Amino acid sequence: MNETDPGQVSEELTDRLTEVFDLVGPLYRRTHRKVEQDMSAEGLSAGVRAVLNLLREHGPMTVPQMSRAQALSRQFVQRMVNDAAARGLVESAPNPAHQRSSLIRLTEHGQTVITAVINRERIVLRQAGGDLTETEIDACLRVLSRLLEVMGNVDVD
Repeated sequence: MNETDPGQVSEELTDRLTEVFDLVGPLYRRTHRKVEQDMSAEGLSAGVRAVLNLLREHGPMTVPQMSRAQALSRQFVQRMVNDAAARGLVESAPNPAHQRSSLIRLTEHGQTVITAVINRERIVLRQAGGDLTETEIDACLRVLSRLLEVMGNVDVD
């Protein structure tokens, strides 16, 4: 630790955090490609998968809420919602809190599809986690959460 500012880390730790950060991009891109390859049977893109999973985890949301949650532009999220709606995976519902911004929710078919996708992904993740401990995964989550926090909110529109 730097004695002048307890929030600062040493150069060595900064270098190690850079290593973590440098792995996140390739991991994201490879995962993105793998997800799309694995979802080709359903014809889903990684963007539609992200929308479906967000709704699975959080329930009905507006497009702006989904946009903020994923740090994606509203236009991109709207395109993904439109694609999902065209496939009967999501539907619009009135939003009692805001007349102009409908809530988007999973249809029964959408729930079935995202559950199947998540179950397939969990099979792959079981293989990846073979020799990792719970402590190591907790540490990884802590580091990645901290990096996400430090990056703060970004304007995506």
